[in-house]
Amino acid sequence: MAETIFDVVVVGGGPAGYTCAIRASQFGLKTALIDANERLGGTCLLWGCIPTKAMLFSAELWDHLKHAEKYGIDGVSDPKLNWKNLIARKDDVISRHTKGLDFLMKKNKITAIKGYGRLTGAAKDGVHSVEVKSADGKVQTVKAKKVVLAMGSDARMLPGYTADDTIMTNIEILKTESFPKSLVVIGAGAVGVEFASVFKSFGAEVTIIEALPRLVNVEDEDISKELLRLYKKRGFEMHLSAKVDKLEKNEGGVLVHFTTSDGKGATKQAEKVLVAVGRAPRTYDAGLDKTNIALDRGFIPVNEWMETTEPGVYAIGDIVAGLPQLAHVGGMSGLVVAAKLAGKYAKPVRRDRIPGCTYCDPQIGSVGLTEAQAKEKGYQVKVGKFPFVGNSKATILDAHDGFVKVVADAKYGEILGVHIIGPYATEIIAECVTALELEATVEEMMFTVHAHPTVAEALLDGFSSVEGLAVNV
Repeated sequence: MAETIFDVVVVGGGPAGYTCAIRASQFGLKTALIDANERLGGTCLLWGCIPTKAMLFSAELWDHLKHAEKYGIDGVSDPKLNWKNLIARKDDVISRHTKGLDFLMKKNKITAIKGYGRLTGAAKDGVHSVEVKSADGKVQTVKAKKVVLAMGSDARMLPGYTADDTIMTNIEILKTESFPKSLVVIGAGAVGVEFASVFKSFGAEVTIIEALPRLVNVEDEDISKELLRLYKKRGFEMHLSAKVDKLEKNEGGVLVHFTTSDGKGATKQAEKVLVAVGRAPRTYDAGLDKTNIALDRGFIPVNEWMETTEPGVYAIGDIVAGLPQLAHVGGMSGLVVAAKLAGKYAKPVRRDRIPGCTYCDPQIGSVGLTEAQAKEKGYQVKVGKFPFVGNSKATILDAHDGFVKVVADAKYGEILGVHIIGPYATEIIAECVTALELEATVEEMMFTVHAHPTVAEALLDGFSSVEGLAVNV
């Protein structure tokens, strides 16, 4: 290995890293992929996107089964939760895809190396050296003309606490052996509201404590208001603009001490606590101190082509400053880097073209500028909103709640942002990403044929509503 000089070595086997490695190999580059985990896939496949969505699908089925007779299906109106089998299915989904990644490494002739990779400094004679330490303590050096860093991120924990089977992050909660009857979720971003949705569906008493004044704070304010309304309807206990002061373990689980929005002290007892307060970039102990890379609050600054300030070193995924920590952002960044290294066509990742998806019930999908952001940028804004209650497929799905909101430029009609809360929002947002990418106008989308009956058809009325011409409301 020490004598081999790869064209590119990727450090990190999550969606950013393995996507970059596969595309680099497809373009004819001799590629190595270094990852410290027992299995490839990173947080997304092992502890994040995939397992949580498997659990959310089970929760969706459960919610339907509770009303089975209404749908003409007798005999299943009193379902019983088998938590062990639910977790087993989640693990099976993960295993299938980790095996799939192993196959893709072999298919694309990528040298996969298990171990912890660290930079050793600047390139010498145009060749970088990455030190790789395996689980048994053995150390080897991997050499390459270019290095792509894709180490991913770790779940943040409240200061002074360590994650365990009672005070949990996304990792521990996915391994919990029994279903908790009560859960406090600290943080109301995507991770927090998704797990809250799962456990509430299965009957747990769920309390959400959020320091900011609204749920899913990165979304358009109307989306946050609608989710708050619907979560109240589902029976969540929620405390916004609240500060967690102390977590006190006891026989019953954890007593959470917090300060409410009006400054009063309060407590909440629960079997388990999930801490979902964001993710920290995994840039520590990566040899960055031996390079010209200066971290920004732990993140790595890059230019539009994901190049760092260290020549020949790139960074992609959750470790990058200024980009949202989303698997599809990391994956696309990896494709961009691979294309640039191979001298192929590429386009930089644009922050305002990245879809955000939250898989709670109801789902949230968004892309582009919120109404507030558009106004801050000086646009003359025109807004349209179409409720799913007017969509026939939503009626079939028994999912009337939510809406499509379109933010457009009043002067030219260009679509600036689309924000959806409702059925299949995470699927139909793809059309809106395409519309923004092609700089489509409201008029053009109003005359784009949408199949009937579909949930996506709500987008046609959503775009039309900007001009006050929605048909089905």
